[in-house]
Amino acid sequence: MELALLLVTFVVTLALGVPVAICLALASLAYMLAAGLPIVILPQRMYAGMDVFVLLCIPGFILAGNLMNYGGVTERIIRLANALVGWMRGGLAMANVADSMMFGGVSGTAVADVAATGSVMIPGMKKSGYPADFSAAITAASSTVGPMLPPSVPMIIVGALSGISVGQLFLAGAVPGILMGIGMGITCYVISVRRNYPRMPWQGWGELVSATLSASWALAMIALIIGGLVTGMATPTETAVVACIYAFLVGTLVYRELPLSKVPRIIIDSAVSSAGILALVGFANVFGSILASERIPQALAQTVLSITDNPLLVILLINILLLIVGMFMETIAALIILFVPLLTLATSIGIDPVHFATFAVLNLMIGLTTPPVGVCLFVACNIARIPLLPVIKAVMPFLLSNIIVLLMVSYYAPFATWLPNAVMGN
Repeated sequence: MELALLLVTFVVTLALGVPVAICLALASLAYMLAAGLPIVILPQRMYAGMDVFVLLCIPGFILAGNLMNYGGVTERIIRLANALVGWMRGGLAMANVADSMMFGGVSGTAVADVAATGSVMIPGMKKSGYPADFSAAITAASSTVGPMLPPSVPMIIVGALSGISVGQLFLAGAVPGILMGIGMGITCYVISVRRNYPRMPWQGWGELVSATLSASWALAMIALIIGGLVTGMATPTETAVVACIYAFLVGTLVYRELPLSKVPRIIIDSAVSSAGILALVGFANVFGSILASERIPQALAQTVLSITDNPLLVILLINILLLIVGMFMETIAALIILFVPLLTLATSIGIDPVHFATFAVLNLMIGLTTPPVGVCLFVACNIARIPLLPVIKAVMPFLLSNIIVLLMVSYYAPFATWLPNAVMGN
């Protein structure tokens, strides 16, 4: 009875458009009231969920990304992307993908990528002769690459939930992220050739070298983050602090585009974004603990294994479930609620935890561009100033490309495990 009330409250409030964190809190509160549990358990478990040391790096990486964005990073990365691939047919669209791969590796979040680069790329593509729906679609789709590349906020959440090394998870997402970028780049090229989209003139080797040098300070931040984790010289939290200092120094002393007067506002905005994520983590921990007490993870594993214990079919069922969940639920909430139960199921049939974490996050990244809760689609539509429906149609080829990459990563573990094993060992 109490479990039914929990699930009904969550589904109804979610359908009414209530923020996911509040949905989780209200559903958990309803369960506790029905079960006669003391309400004090709610804040206790909420703060216990947030009291994880590795989660401290989330505010750090968000602040570092915002400092880099306001400090002139976006324009320099776009310039480098244009110099690399802008001369090809549909080159500006492919530059959009390349830009997301580079900027996403700095910000670690897809929504930040859409908001920062979309405000430059979408108007630029429309002005160059690309349809508005295509411009918004490729901007939204390519933004999902960012959270697969380090630093990745979803990977940090997974590490906090499971105890898997965050450094290993960062490396595990690198190859799938690159595959996503390549797949969407090929899709851009095919569509652009068929529709005769424009291309920019080749700007010469001098521009390429100049653009690379100009963006090198931004790209070096990724090497700084990975290097600190891989060598063991710093924890993820310490690396985030170093990244903030580095971003501040680059923006103020190197690029000289980050006014000191803007820093307080950047810190406040970053704190607000971080607070939203951590509140979601806290309430989702309460919700997850209730599911654990009701033995939902074990029931889920037994149900799936009663259907089949074939690893290939189990992976397919997990992918279908996560793709559906990703269409309706925010990424971090879905991870906190479902990751541990599904990890239990995956490891019971011999799937490597790092491999499972990688294709689970990739599933939910695809959900960021699928209606009805495709956050990146809504942001891109708002920037392009067009309705959602044409963008949904335009994004379908890119969704197909990403799903093909998902299947490759799901069924060939070395795509996820080779790099962390080679760099950090088993």
